[in-house]
Amino acid sequence: MAGLKNLKKRRRIQVIVLAFVALAISTGLIGYAMRDGINFFRSPSEVLAEPPAETELFRIGGLVEVGSLVRGEGETISFNVTDGGAVVRVTYTGILPDLFEEGQGMVGQGRYINGTFEAVEILAKHDETYMPKEVVDVLKEQGVWEGDSES
Repeated sequence: MAGLKNLKKRRRIQVIVLAFVALAISTGLIGYAMRDGINFFRSPSEVLAEPPAETELFRIGGLVEVGSLVRGEGETISFNVTDGGAVVRVTYTGILPDLFEEGQGMVGQGRYINGTFEAVEILAKHDETYMPKEVVDVLKEQGVWEGDSES
């Protein structure tokens, strides 16, 4: 009887240890998978205050400055993005979202190289009233936000 109790106790300990090892491995895998997945954006003021390395892929968000949109050859476009406190030049080659326009919110993903944000992806608002909460918060901090109090 004592041998059976000892065997059950050993099995429980093995199951608990195995569960902790599985939990540690799964936590490590989730962390590894999300290392580039959690991708918040920076405002133009933050980018100019602390310019990222040219190899760093990040997001920038703000308003497309009115009068700054310049269409180049083919699908190349450049414009300024602002948060009211700073302005960053953005270049992009590709097809812009249908709702992209001057004076509207945008978030772009790319790299900051030689004073220009070279975007690989541009995201625009999805209707007339939407703007990412983070963009609204930054614009409110800058005192530029003129929308309603709810976003």
